[in-house]
Amino acid sequence: MTADPMIATILRHAPADRRASIAVWRQLTDILAQRGNQLSDDDIRRSFHALSVLRPQVPENIRRDCASAVAGHGRFAPLVAFYANDVPAVSAAMLGRARLSDADWAALLPATGAMARSILAGRSDLSEAVRRALVSLGAGSVALPQPEVASEAAPPPIADEVVTAAPAGTGPSQISELVRRIDKYQSTRSQPSMQPSSASPEPRAPRAAFLFETGPDGVINWIDGIMRGAAIGLSIAEAAYGDEPGTDGVAAGAFRHRAEIINARMVLAGTPAESGEWRFSALPWFDPATGQFRGYRGSARRPRGNEIPYGRPASLDSVDPGDSIRQLIHELRSPLNAISGFSQIISSQMFGPVSGAYRAMADTIIADSASVESIIDDLDTATRIEPTASIAPATGEITDIAMVMAHVESDLAPLLSEQHIDLSISRVGGPFLARSDDANSRRMIGRLLTALVDVSETGAVLVGQLVVEPEHDDMLQLRIVRPVAIRFATATDLLDPGFSPDGEAPGAAILSLGFSLRLVDSLARSAGGRLDIGHNALTLHLPSANPSGNVELDVKLGE
Repeated sequence: MTADPMIATILRHAPADRRASIAVWRQLTDILAQRGNQLSDDDIRRSFHALSVLRPQVPENIRRDCASAVAGHGRFAPLVAFYANDVPAVSAAMLGRARLSDADWAALLPATGAMARSILAGRSDLSEAVRRALVSLGAGSVALPQPEVASEAAPPPIADEVVTAAPAGTGPSQISELVRRIDKYQSTRSQPSMQPSSASPEPRAPRAAFLFETGPDGVINWIDGIMRGAAIGLSIAEAAYGDEPGTDGVAAGAFRHRAEIINARMVLAGTPAESGEWRFSALPWFDPATGQFRGYRGSARRPRGNEIPYGRPASLDSVDPGDSIRQLIHELRSPLNAISGFSQIISSQMFGPVSGAYRAMADTIIADSASVESIIDDLDTATRIEPTASIAPATGEITDIAMVMAHVESDLAPLLSEQHIDLSISRVGGPFLARSDDANSRRMIGRLLTALVDVSETGAVLVGQLVVEPEHDDMLQLRIVRPVAIRFATATDLLDPGFSPDGEAPGAAILSLGFSLRLVDSLARSAGGRLDIGHNALTLHLPSANPSGNVELDVKLGE
């Protein structure tokens, strides 16, 4: 088998700095995840050697994000094994979603540690054969390791003083992070609530305190007092984002200076007994023989009444995650509007004459701001749509979808020209009246076509039909043939925000294909329709407003 030219190009030169190291890490991870089973042994060996050398230079959060991005659609067992032997947070990101054959799992398990096997033991989707393999490795294989010297020093007492918390770190602010959080929020809301039956065990009482210990990387690796899954793998070295599980900026700042942590805030997810807000205190501890920093030992308790802002519940279960997302969206709009507003002032020369180059730059900023504003609108819409709602009754507003298609095709003309892609949507039957408002119809169709154009190859033709069929005259159908890049992708992959048909690093597109398709489906269902992902085409169904029996079967070719 010949050497892969892409891997040869990547490995030709050593990365010059940390940014280049991160880029190489992402590229090699994506190539191995997408095409690892097709590479030569020499390419695989060289790639893993490079990853091993780069690992100390790539931050843990980058490695964790890469693991999360490829775990859902990666099938290359050696890559899963490589990430499984990283720190617990990275290992959990990969092993929590990795999908391998039983034979691959059987070969991989003996090469993993107790921490990795404990993560796999908690999964409910593994086959019986894999579970038997885990059991055959012994009960100790799936037990989380206890600290070797946990009895040497007791965890520090919880301080009674209330320390004013510093503002939490803002964390990642990229729109891709919002997409991930919205997807998590929507999937959580879409799960039906389960009413306990008479045979169900009584729910456990809420926990009041627990002890913990971290490693030198700040990741909690030992817990006593609550279920391990609620906190194992959580890091106190980085501030959590909003109300997501994690700790605040007080803990992260103290960790950087190896200082004592007093009454810092921690948020846990999980069962009602463990989830919600906690206060914790911890002391750094060092190896008595070498003086090397070994991590933190601490204790946590539930916050007192005077430590919670008035009106805010301590439990995450009573907090609407959509509120925090909408607040962040509002905070994104404010600077964006300011930037766009000043650019319009410059472009219109309201404060005096401006050079042509300066005005051109302002016009570019205005156009980019409008694009970002459209993305923010999509994010805002996604947080407000109820995913669990049944198909809504048809609204009284009627829209001509043929006219909407014409407007969308006109709006997409610059993008199609730039990427050298042709759009051919024929009209079959008619009229094309739908029970949907004009704005949502444009957003559905525009977002669907834009997402498919983004994954189409240069020079391709995006083919589709706008159809009214006599036997299904209660629904209009917009069918778009799958582009080549996603021709064989499963519906699960297409709806996964981390899926990339080009094998690029995560975050290459601001709004992923998966997010766009979910948004289109949610908007369609709110209007009484749906989005179907078929083997050959994606079909948007919208409730028809055509008079019964007034369906023409002539074919009208689109522009």
